Amino acid sequence: MILILIAAAVISFVIACMEGNPKEFFEPALILLIVIMNAIMGVMQESKAEKALDALKNLSAPHARVLRNGTEAVIDAALLVPGDIIRLEAGDFIPADARLVKSVTLKAEESALTGESVPSEKDASALIAADAPLGDRSNMVFSGCSVTYGTATAIVTATGMNTEMGKIANLLDNEENAQTPLQQKLAQLGKYLGVLALAACAIIFVVGLSNGIPAMEIFMTAVSLAVSAIPEGLPAIVTIVLSIGVQRMVSKNAIIRRLPAVETLGSASVICSDKTGTLTQNRMTLVKAYLDGQNTTEAINDQNTPEVKRLLKYATLCCDGSVVFHGNEEQHIGDPTETAIVLAAHKNGLEKEALNQAYPRLAELPFDSDRKLMTTVHNLDGKLTVIVKGAFDVMAARCVSGDIAAAQKINEEMSSNALRVLAIAYKELTKLPEQITSAELEKDLTLMGMVGMIDPPRPEAKVAVATCRKAGIKPVMITGDHVVTASAIARELGILEPKDKAITGAELDALTDSELDAQIENIAVYARVSPENKIRIVKAWQRKGQVVSMTGDGVNDAPALKAADIGCAMGITGTDVAKGAADMTLTDDNFSTIVDAVREGRGIYANIKKVVGFLLGTNIGEVIAVFAAMLLWHKSPLLSMQLLWINLVTDSLPAVALGMEAVEPDIMERKPKPKHEGLFAHGFGFRIILQGIMFGILALFAFRLGESSTGSDAGGQTMAFMVLALSQVVQAFNMRSEHSLFKTGIFGNHKLNWAALISILLVCVVLFTPLSAAFGLIRLSAELYLKALGLCLVPIVVMELLKLLGLTKHHK
Repeated sequence: MILILIAAAVISFVIACMEGNPKEFFEPALILLIVIMNAIMGVMQESKAEKALDALKNLSAPHARVLRNGTEAVIDAALLVPGDIIRLEAGDFIPADARLVKSVTLKAEESALTGESVPSEKDASALIAADAPLGDRSNMVFSGCSVTYGTATAIVTATGMNTEMGKIANLLDNEENAQTPLQQKLAQLGKYLGVLALAACAIIFVVGLSNGIPAMEIFMTAVSLAVSAIPEGLPAIVTIVLSIGVQRMVSKNAIIRRLPAVETLGSASVICSDKTGTLTQNRMTLVKAYLDGQNTTEAINDQNTPEVKRLLKYATLCCDGSVVFHGNEEQHIGDPTETAIVLAAHKNGLEKEALNQAYPRLAELPFDSDRKLMTTVHNLDGKLTVIVKGAFDVMAARCVSGDIAAAQKINEEMSSNALRVLAIAYKELTKLPEQITSAELEKDLTLMGMVGMIDPPRPEAKVAVATCRKAGIKPVMITGDHVVTASAIARELGILEPKDKAITGAELDALTDSELDAQIENIAVYARVSPENKIRIVKAWQRKGQVVSMTGDGVNDAPALKAADIGCAMGITGTDVAKGAADMTLTDDNFSTIVDAVREGRGIYANIKKVVGFLLGTNIGEVIAVFAAMLLWHKSPLLSMQLLWINLVTDSLPAVALGMEAVEPDIMERKPKPKHEGLFAHGFGFRIILQGIMFGILALFAFRLGESSTGSDAGGQTMAFMVLALSQVVQAFNMRSEHSLFKTGIFGNHKLNWAALISILLVCVVLFTPLSAAFGLIRLSAELYLKALGLCLVPIVVMELLKLLGLTKHHK
C-alpha cells in the first residue's frame, strides 16, 4: 500500500511538472513527507523493540564459577580469560573451552557440537592425541555444552570466537522466531482487513470516477484510505508493548526468555512451585542435631559438644557448598542445605577450607535426585572413611549399625516441626574399591546422627497464595521434602486447605493416569517427588485443560520445565540447563515473583487488547466515513493528505502510550483466560465494530455540518478532519480501562498525556497555520470550531454510558 501511494505521488508529481503548475507540487511533496515521517516512526518503534529484546538476552547471559587469587567467585561468563580456573557441576553450561584438571564421574552433553545424542564421559587423567576429533577429546570440555553428571575443575583454554563453538558460530542459526502467536494472528487479521479495505477503496474509486471526481484525486484518496485503514503497524506496536512489559517484569525479578510466554502467563491457572527457597526464605539454618544412641536433640550454637562438632565435621567434609565472607556479609555458594551445615561448622571453629586441606577427598559420588544421597571418601586419622549424607528414609535402609527406631522417632518429631532433616552415616574401608559406585560405597553403613534445619516461609508468599486464590489460580506445592514437613509449611501458607490432601511420590507412582486425573484437583502437596513425577503432574493438569506453570532448578527438572506451559527456572539455585529449558527465570527464586509475573502478563495482554481495540475501531471509522459519503453524496469527506495525517497522528504515539498503561488494580480478581480463547472473544470484536460506526457517524455528521454552514466541500472536510482526528485522541483515554475515566483518573497515564498533547499540536499545526491550504483546509467560524470540539467529546459520553451499563466489561 505504501509503495502504491509513493507511486501515485510520483505520477502526480510528473503531471504537475508537465502542466507547469507550482501549486500542484504541494500535494505529492506533502504525501511523500508524511510517508517518510511514518517510516521514521516505524523504524524508531522497531529499533526500540529490538533494543529491548537485546537487553533481555544480556540479562539471561550465563555465569561461571571461577577461582581467582585463591578465592571462588561467580562472574559473567563473558569475563573469563584463558588461564582462569573454573569449577563445574551437574547442570552447568560450560562457559568456555577448558582442559580438565580434576574430574569426578564427569559427563557432558555435547550434541550441539558433535551430534552425539549420548552424554560423553570425561576424564581429567586421559592423554589424548593432539589431532583427535572433538568427540574423542575426553580430557576437554567445550563452550556451549553442558555438564549432565559429576563435578570438575578445569583451566580455560579458549573463549568467545576462539572456542570450538565460536569457530562454527557462523554456521549456527540460534535465532528464534520473535513473532508470538498473538502477533501472527494480528498479522493475519491485518491481511483480512486489508482485503476488505481494498474492496471498499475500489468501490470508492469507481463511484468517484462515475461522479466526475478527477481520476488522480479519487485514486489518491482511495489509496490513502487503504494506507490509513490497514493496521500494518499493529504487529510492531504489539512487539513494543510486549518488550516494554517484559522490561517492567525484569524490575520485578522475572526474566522472560521467550516473548510468547508473556501471552501464556495471562492464562496461567495452576502454579506448581518448589517449596525450598521459592515458598520459603532459602536461608537454611541448622537448629538441631541428633546423635545416634541419644533420646533428645541438641540445639546448634557456637559452642556445641565435641560429639556434635564431630558430626558437623563429617557433614561438612561431605558438602560441595561453601560460604565466603566479605566483611560482615555472607555469600552462600551452592546448595542451601549444604551451606547451612558449612556455616554451623564455621560457627563452631571448623573452617571448610581447612578441613578440605587436612582431609582431602579421595573419591566421591555426587548427589543426584534419584539416590537422594551424596558420598565422599577421606583419610580420617589414618582410617579410610566413607561419609554418606542424605535423606533419612533412604539412609535407614542402608545402615547396618545404629538405633534406627529411635532415629525414626526423632526424624518424625523434627519433620512435624517443619524441619528439614539430613542423616549422616559412615563406614571404614581397608582399601579404596576399583569401581567407585553406589553399590560399593553406600551400603553397610553406621548411622552417626542427623541434623535438622529450618527454612521459614517467606512472609510475602502467604499474600501471594491468597492472591492466587482470588485470581482463580490453583497453587500446588511440589517438594523433595518429607510429607509431614511439606504439609506443615503448605498449611501455614494457605496452600493446603481442609478439602485438599498431600501425597508422596511413591503414592503418586501407584496411581494410574485415570486415577490421577480424577484426584488431581484435590491434591495440593506432592512430597518426596522425582523429576518424572513432575512431568506426570503437569500432563494431568493439562489434560484438564489447565495452563500450568512449573518451577524447577535441577538438570532433571528440564523435561518438566519444557512440558509445562510456563517453565520457571530458579535464578539463584537453578542450574544453567534448567534456565535454558525454562520460559522464565526468577532472579530471586521467590513464589510471589511468579504471581507478580502472572499479574504483569495479564496486564500486558489487557494493554494489547486496548491497543488493538483502539486502532481497529478508529481505522474502521475512517473507512465507514469515506465509503458512506461516496455512496450517499458522491464526494469524499476527507482528502488523501488529511487521511494520512490522521493516520500519522493517531496510529503511532497514542497507540504506543496506551500500551504502557499501568496494570489495573482488579486484574487479579478476574478468572484466568482460557488457553485457546481468541482476542475478540466475549463480544470484543462486536464492540470494536460499534466504535468504528460511532466514528464514521461523527465524521459524516461533521462533514455535513461544515459543508452546509460554509457552502463548500472544503468546509465540510475541515470539520470532518478536526472531529475525526481529535475524537480518536480522546478515544485513547476511553480505552485505558473498562471502568469510568472519572474513577480511574483521566490523566493517570503520563505517557499518554504527552502523546495526546503532541498529537493535538500536530492537528493544530495543519488547522491554524499556513500549512492548512496545502492540506485543503479552510478557516472556520468560532461557532463551528466549538461545535467540532463538542463532537470530539461525544466518544467520552458514549463510552461512559456503556461503562455505566456494564457493556464494555469482559463477560464470561
